[in-house]
Amino acid sequence: MDFETVMQELEALGKERTKKMYISNGAEEPLFGVATGAMKPIAKKIKIDQSLAEELYATGNYDAMYFAGIIADPKAMTESDFDRWMDSAYFYMLSDYVVAVTLAEADIAQEVADKWISSGEELKMSAGWSCYCWLLGNRKDHEFSESKISRMLESAKKSIHDSPERTKSSMNNFLYTVGVSYLPLHEEALETAKEVGIVEIKRDNKKSSFLNAYESIQKDIDRGRIGFKRKYVRC
Repeated sequence: MDFETVMQELEALGKERTKKMYISNGAEEPLFGVATGAMKPIAKKIKIDQSLAEELYATGNYDAMYFAGIIADPKAMTESDFDRWMDSAYFYMLSDYVVAVTLAEADIAQEVADKWISSGEELKMSAGWSCYCWLLGNRKDHEFSESKISRMLESAKKSIHDSPERTKSSMNNFLYTVGVSYLPLHEEALETAKEVGIVEIKRDNKKSSFLNAYESIQKDIDRGRIGFKRKYVRC
């Protein structure tokens, strides 16, 4: 399937209501408003096609960029490719749910995510923390350095309340993910989340939302979900 055909198919799947919802979350024109589930039949036909993914991502069209993440070949992408994608990710649904997700399937995931976390830039930091959430929720525990994840918990505890809003949200999700999906530090993550307490996320023209990783981990303990790993990172 070529670029023009994919764009036409995506446009045909667009819904005004979905478009409005994406815009309310920070998406900007151009976009069609395609529900992510509706993309699956096209993705099945294409499977993986990195050059097509690059063409689609470069359009700046939110739906095309999202779809690019589904058909990308993460192992074929270099650090500079991920940096380039990150530079075009203008809001969190791209940084955390397209770029970070794609990066999580690459062999260089941790080193790129570490660089973004230390960048001081809101969306890069958010994507870096999010990438670790996708990684920890999918890869086996032995693939991570326990001391490194422990240091990250400590770093999150110290800086979460003073971090930019989107970064706060991803850091909170990191505390939760370590508590649920990384057994070696389950207790430490639970204790850290308890100390962090409620995290307020301020949003433009909307009420603040309040996150509590400690309560979320407790709920998963009650459901017997500790140690949960998802089979796939990308849909």
